[in-house]
Amino acid sequence: MTDMLESMVGEFGEEAATTKRVLERVPSDKLSWKPHQKSMSLGQLALHVASIPGNLTKLTQMEEFDVSQANFNPPEPKDLGEIHAALDDSIQSATEYLSGMDQKRAAANWSLKAGSRELFCRPRIAVIRSIMLNHWIQHRGQLGVYLRLTGAKVPSSYGPSGDEG
Repeated sequence: MTDMLESMVGEFGEEAATTKRVLERVPSDKLSWKPHQKSMSLGQLALHVASIPGNLTKLTQMEEFDVSQANFNPPEPKDLGEIHAALDDSIQSATEYLSGMDQKRAAANWSLKAGSRELFCRPRIAVIRSIMLNHWIQHRGQLGVYLRLTGAKVPSSYGPSGDEG
């Protein structure tokens, strides 16, 4: 494994630990809560956050993905156990995938399509950074806002939160 991939695996591990702390604060009695009718519920968002690395692992093992085949309606989890199990599975599959990737595979192009139209074509490692990490972190931040709005304590991510000094 190259330094770039080792660095990515290390960063992924740090972000996984932070995500786990955030998901541990999700209140079980508020999974159906929504800040707005157009928003995902707290449970849907938590399950999405838990699943992003594993889902991206599956997608980036292919050479391309057609978004017209995707279902963008996140399911409602039954309970917190489903969310935590999804996170554990997601972290395990992404860690194995990243740890087993070689430089050639990381540098190979990966395409996102909408039917026959190519939306973008980038090196696989750039897609992993952009979606597996950046997208994951963005939704985790969104989840922090949901936690605050439901009265749950928000854990520290990169520094103290309003609830943890």
